[in-house]
Amino acid sequence: MGASLSLPGCAYIRDDAPTDTPPPPSAKAEIDGDLVYFNWADYLAPSVLKGFQKEYGVRVIESNYDSMEGMYAKLAAGNRYDIVFPIAKWVQRLRKEGKLRAIEPDELQNADQVFYSGSYFNDPWYDEGSQVSVPFTVYKTGIGWRTDKVSSMTGSWEDLWNEEARGRVFTLDDQDEALAMAALLLGYDVNTSKPSELEEIKKLLISQKQYLRAYSSDDINNMVAGDAWVHHMWSGDFLYLRQGLAEDPDAFDFEAPREGVPINSDAYAIPTDAEHPGTAMVFIDYLLRPENAIKNMNYLYYPFPVRDALPAFAELADAVPACNVEVSDLENENVFRLLGSDEVQRRAAVWTEVKAS
Repeated sequence: MGASLSLPGCAYIRDDAPTDTPPPPSAKAEIDGDLVYFNWADYLAPSVLKGFQKEYGVRVIESNYDSMEGMYAKLAAGNRYDIVFPIAKWVQRLRKEGKLRAIEPDELQNADQVFYSGSYFNDPWYDEGSQVSVPFTVYKTGIGWRTDKVSSMTGSWEDLWNEEARGRVFTLDDQDEALAMAALLLGYDVNTSKPSELEEIKKLLISQKQYLRAYSSDDINNMVAGDAWVHHMWSGDFLYLRQGLAEDPDAFDFEAPREGVPINSDAYAIPTDAEHPGTAMVFIDYLLRPENAIKNMNYLYYPFPVRDALPAFAELADAVPACNVEVSDLENENVFRLLGSDEVQRRAAVWTEVKAS
């Protein structure tokens, strides 16, 4: 991220959603126009974008969104983009709805950097056979804190109820992340929609409010400003804070709580109505070059699961190993999955009640 942004929102299966049908065929990786690019703001290194434009003689026409719902709404309204960057469960939804074009790995010179033998990404849960997506970044969620202010961290999600930090605790203003944190503390699935479990989650989150300064996804700025002493955080945001902004890096630390952490990925995808799918394929291949992945990791502080670049990220995260994310870490149950509309509504109602209480 390299700058604070709000990550996952709710995704669900429409009651009338079609079953999977074969996606439109892959484009060839060849320049067929400028690249119309739709992504989170500030989510790739500017030097990499400039390098692509210079090497291939095209423009990158950039638009940004601030939520997955915002991205989806633009696509549903007929806006046309050549490449988008959905989180895993949104890849699944867009694929089910026939909104994504196939991506043929044989068209990508650097495909073996992500689709090598044994890689999780050969057949991820959200895109069987990786037919319509190529992995972009991976991340986990944990807790960052000020070591010069708080001395009683325990390695548990209970640390978001830390007495030393009362009034200086922040929980991410993100429904999935907040519910998941409480679910893990209670021993439940991060995607639970069971009424009895949601009721317990609601009570637990309401009990936290006496410790909270606020719900906020502006985790980096809250920590830099000193408003937060303990913050529910995304791993890359913490690394960016500690390695890129902090005057005293040792005043900040990060933990991945022992009850388990949400861990997820996002992807490159090409909409079915992209006007320049060939250029999008060339762009994906360009970003899979290890040297470009390393530039992006040094800018964003999130790992790109490019095989020959991952050692560089492990070195980047050496001082805070809890921030490192291995590709194998994705093979766990703590990922945000696509839910039915009734399940989404139950979870949204609980989050609304928590915030209003």
